Amino acid sequence: MDVRQIRPRLWHWSAPHPDWTPDQGGDDGWDPDVGCYAYVTPEGRELLLFDPLVPQDADLASRFWSALDADVEHHGAPHVLITLFWHARSAQQIHDRYERARVWAAASAEAETAKRTIVTDTFVPGDPLPANIDAVDAGANDEVVYWLPEHRGVVPGDSLVASGGGPMRVWQGGDDTRRKLRPLLERPVELVLLTHGDPVLDGGRDALAKALEA
Repeated sequence: MDVRQIRPRLWHWSAPHPDWTPDQGGDDGWDPDVGCYAYVTPEGRELLLFDPLVPQDADLASRFWSALDADVEHHGAPHVLITLFWHARSAQQIHDRYERARVWAAASAEAETAKRTIVTDTFVPGDPLPANIDAVDAGANDEVVYWLPEHRGVVPGDSLVASGGGPMRVWQGGDDTRRKLRPLLERPVELVLLTHGDPVLDGGRDALAKALEA
């Protein structure tokens, strides 16, 4: 597990996905390690986790829980924001561990997400979300892409990926996703916080524009 702070109060970590198999890799697939994010609001009153995955290794899991316990003690029970139902990941474990933890999913994805984790809150794009987060319809698989205004970052699920160290590209949804996500280019995008691939920390808008044009 690799954990790093990429901006003030914004952390990225990666962990091996337990269901990954080699035939899911390659140029058109996804890498075994997947990305997750934790964000604390400036006043320190809200803790948000995007598509979180707890490591399977016992020692790493113990370290993860110790760190998250400390965060919860300081900032309160987390909000878990899920981009699409496939990324429910460890949401149920986190909900079970922390009283008052909330798990958020798009209303259109509630039924599928509920097969994998409890869902405490649903929304449609445009609804108010914790920490002034905004959700954008990604155009496929009932996915939403989150907009993190403080850091001018977007958090996609399967719509955008960068596998094998390659450039970011549209993975799911094709032209529908390109059309739905193109309005993001009107925002001052700096970061693209990929959950499949390394986060884009410089030139995020240019990288997003190239991915949507390809």
